Amino acid sequence: MFAIEVNFLTGRYVATAHHDRRQSEWPPHPARLFSALVATWADSDHPDPDERRALEWLESQPPPGIRVPDATPRSVVTHFVPVNDARIIAPSSYLKRVDRVDDLCEKIAEAKAAGQPKQLKSLRTNLRKQRDVSGIVSSTGSTPVESAIDLLPPGWLSTPGHMRSGQARAYPSMTLSEPRVTYVWSTYAEESVGEALDGLCGRLSRLGHSSSLVSCRTVQSHSPPNLRPGEGTRVIRGVRPGQLLALEREHAKHKASKPRTMPFTPVRYRESDTDEAPAIVRPDTAGEWLVLAFRPRSRWLPSTRTVEVAATLRGAVFRHAADPLPEGLSGHRSDGHPSASPHVGFLPLPWVGNEHADGRLMGVAINLPECLDDPSRRAALRSIGTWEGAQKPLVLTLGRRGTIAMERVVGPAPLVSLRRSLWSRSSRRWATATPVALPTHPGALGRGTAAARSKAWARAEQAIIDSCRHIGLPEPVEIVGSLVPLIPGVRPAPSFPAFRQRGKGGGLVARRLVHASLTFEKPVGGPLVLGAGRYLGLGLMMPIGDRKPKDA
Repeated sequence: MFAIEVNFLTGRYVATAHHDRRQSEWPPHPARLFSALVATWADSDHPDPDERRALEWLESQPPPGIRVPDATPRSVVTHFVPVNDARIIAPSSYLKRVDRVDDLCEKIAEAKAAGQPKQLKSLRTNLRKQRDVSGIVSSTGSTPVESAIDLLPPGWLSTPGHMRSGQARAYPSMTLSEPRVTYVWSTYAEESVGEALDGLCGRLSRLGHSSSLVSCRTVQSHSPPNLRPGEGTRVIRGVRPGQLLALEREHAKHKASKPRTMPFTPVRYRESDTDEAPAIVRPDTAGEWLVLAFRPRSRWLPSTRTVEVAATLRGAVFRHAADPLPEGLSGHRSDGHPSASPHVGFLPLPWVGNEHADGRLMGVAINLPECLDDPSRRAALRSIGTWEGAQKPLVLTLGRRGTIAMERVVGPAPLVSLRRSLWSRSSRRWATATPVALPTHPGALGRGTAAARSKAWARAEQAIIDSCRHIGLPEPVEIVGSLVPLIPGVRPAPSFPAFRQRGKGGGLVARRLVHASLTFEKPVGGPLVLGAGRYLGLGLMMPIGDRKPKDA
């Protein structure tokens, strides 16, 4: 599924119903969201053709389900808003200025189409000057008092002849019990489409009135919709194929300055039981990613160095954090024992999964689980911010083995390997990009009699099943274990250095490393990391859709 989450930053949604100016629109209609995304796209100096194709894909999808919280309408109060009344400016001067503004707007559109950035910059500078009327109205000595009084609302003055005939304004709004609305499409977006739409969502700042501020993003994990399209009594404005062209035609008419109407297609919605479409199951370690991309000259480390890189990064983050480290960041309780709750993970990201992949590390993700407590989350973010303030670019020192220069990725990652969507999309089939560190030793996997090897692999598979249960996932219906890679670019398990952890007795215990592919009965969402080394990048799995892995 594909979903867009809209978070209302003030806890209120301010928008007028299209059929009643004194009523609130609720829920926020999909047509309004689509129009806001189109406006965000078109507001760029050079609108991205990939984003346009993504919008065209979105308009062609069936109507989305909508997850809406409870909302309470706010009492509607009448407001009188002063306007920039042209009567305080000489009519001839005003009309000339309007003509110049219209002419500049047309020239700006032509310069955009012709791809002339220098001329475009000059035209926009001129347009700002034409729209700046402060010099005209600042001379109060020549402004007729009667004209200024005319700007006041009706009844402001009781003197006959000084009653303004303007219209009252109302700003109906809804106060949300939870400041989040999610739109859920039943189809899956290709990776390029999802990345383009996520970029647009990241730039979207309001939905509805300018006071209705939002933060918007695409999401993989979400609650099921409680409004679904179908035979219902609620009519909500939706979109249809050709919506983007219709909006462009409307804009050509109103030029963003005249009254306008939003093209839409009516869609009937019904309230639904949220249990009829359960959300995608995800591991309890899944959460927000902060991605650090290795600079080009630092992309030389093989994935066999995963644990070394992760441990070095973890140490750097800990050094820039204030003492004492909270459990959710350190991964240890105050008594020194390992934490039983999901905590911050450090996941080096290899280039794997296609025929040209060579397994090099392209960057690293710092994973903040969704269930992470606020003090630990703040400590992690503050530590990274402190580090960035002290050193740019960020540098990891691997002793005599060299250094790695890297920088935090803001917005969509330029490299596919660094995109969270690559690792988080839901799938029934998953395969390891780095081997799983088994929590219990299965015995000899590659030597001994056939019967002994079979029993060892059965114990290894059971350890992987236990690892799935440990992070809240269902038991896979099929497991393929292997010592050799199952997807292109992955390094063999025996080529990774021994991974050791402290056992129950306090001594170091070597964990056996194996590759695996898993098949679940229903799609499972990521990011998915299994085994004893999951907080240091071992057991990182890639969704492989319906593609079968290579034979073990």
